[in-house]
Amino acid sequence: MGNSQFDHVSVAKKANIYFDGKCISHNLVFPDQTRKTLGVIMPGTLTFGTDAPEVMEIVQGKCRARIGPDGEWKTYGGGQQFRVPGQSSFEIEVSEPVHYVCHFSNQ
Repeated sequence: MGNSQFDHVSVAKKANIYFDGKCISHNLVFPDQTRKTLGVIMPGTLTFGTDAPEVMEIVQGKCRARIGPDGEWKTYGGGQQFRVPGQSSFEIEVSEPVHYVCHFSNQ
């Protein structure tokens, strides 16, 4: 997951804007129909729900995250990632802008 760019993708022009602009992302679709979102989370504490399993890759910045309401808070920075099961949720606490890629799974 360490690539600095994605080649040969379709990018949706319209941004996904969540939490009054605290999270803004764009959908990427690859030739094999794999889907990712690429975005930025601004300072704050946000809770996201998941349908399918996800891997949150932190590209730049620092955050704390916990999986599910009873999960343990862990710190993540650029180059690190965390996994979130499908039909679950995660809370993320951001003190500086965090650039991320969310990798979706069909599993």
